[in-house]
Amino acid sequence: MEECSALGTVTARSPIVETSPMGAAQRRFANAACVLDSEYDPLALLSGLKRMEREMGRRPGQRWGDRVIDLDIILWSGGRLDARDLTIPHREFRTRDFVLSPAVAIAPNWRDPVTGHTIRQLAVRL
Repeated sequence: MEECSALGTVTARSPIVETSPMGAAQRRFANAACVLDSEYDPLALLSGLKRMEREMGRRPGQRWGDRVIDLDIILWSGGRLDARDLTIPHREFRTRDFVLSPAVAIAPNWRDPVTGHTIRQLAVRL
């Protein structure tokens, strides 16, 4: 297991998957997923992830544009969350191979709390 700053412990990590750009982005992306064991609630975790993005050089800019890093919370063990700044599960994850491919490598049997499908089932449906 590996520490992830002060946010928690990485208990599983996917291979890195290279994907084509989306939207206005001009370069290819490197995508990966991890399972993070954290004592923080999702909103506090999101705050820590955004701080990490800033520390790594991410600056506000064009949506869908090139960026240094993009850290998202896709699923969590608590099921669903609908807050002003965070929705879990991530609204678009079911339609994004660049999310599902890495996730299926580390958590194929984790269930989407909305559809009840496993990550593996969602990936196959793409």
